[in-house]
Amino acid sequence: MKSLTEENLEDCLLNKVDLRRQWISQMVEEMQKVVHHLTTEISRQDIRFQAIPYSDTYNENIKVLAPTQFLVTVPVKGLAGYREAQQQRWRYYTLRGARLPCPLRDPERLQQWLEVEQFTKSLWQWHEADVTIEGDIVPAKVLQVFRKLVENAIETCPLSGKVSMLMDSTVVRVAVETSSGQVEAELTPSVEIPTAWSKKAQWPSCLKRWPAPERVQCIKSFGFSLLACSNYHWQLSFLRAEQVLLEQLDEDGGCRRKCFQALRQMKEDVWCPGKRPVLTSHHLQLPRRWLLLLISQRRT
Repeated sequence: MKSLTEENLEDCLLNKVDLRRQWISQMVEEMQKVVHHLTTEISRQDIRFQAIPYSDTYNENIKVLAPTQFLVTVPVKGLAGYREAQQQRWRYYTLRGARLPCPLRDPERLQQWLEVEQFTKSLWQWHEADVTIEGDIVPAKVLQVFRKLVENAIETCPLSGKVSMLMDSTVVRVAVETSSGQVEAELTPSVEIPTAWSKKAQWPSCLKRWPAPERVQCIKSFGFSLLACSNYHWQLSFLRAEQVLLEQLDEDGGCRRKCFQALRQMKEDVWCPGKRPVLTSHHLQLPRRWLLLLISQRRT
């Protein structure tokens, strides 16, 4: 049996990574065209949702979770001038508008309520009862409106036989036929909050020397997003900030990116093969981020 030398491992990994990159690139290109057609039609039907333009390069609205799984964040329009809520209040409503005897539970650490009044400028459509309850923009109601728009767009766009809705009670998910086979995409409305950083997202105190303080401020300037993926609470998302951090993984000459690529390949080939893996690239990034924190802490 041939011994696995460092050079052999490097060649094997490079070949695997290159093949995966070519395959993913082809599917992303096809996905972009589908997403552009769908969101253009959705935006035509409802001004509150933006069309996602086709891009020849990186598209920040399309995230690859696994070779056959995508997350597509669809930005909303008509909400500008975000500010943190000034006071807390209890919520006693249900999604149907009924009154509860006890208040709803508070959001978890990286979740929050979202009120129309938190924006200095808002389209009148965001004040309508189809998406709000007692002044709150409710994710489940936004998803309900958005799901119907996606269904109509599939029927209206020239995508017959290529895109179909998947039954899911909590999220909007579609199946897309590509030249390499069927892939699934979760379409999630996203409220973009540029140039601001949520008070709920405290920068880890253990990061002393990486990244540099000026880099931290730069990353925070990208802002964050709020995703509609639950009933009452909006999920905080920092995809742009994460992307910037990941691009600078090995700026000290390390090999963390290769480690991640090896883990990802093992996950796809051995641990979770198939079209709907339990683990995605997002799960693999979590231990890598903690490893970065530990490495940075040891160097202080």
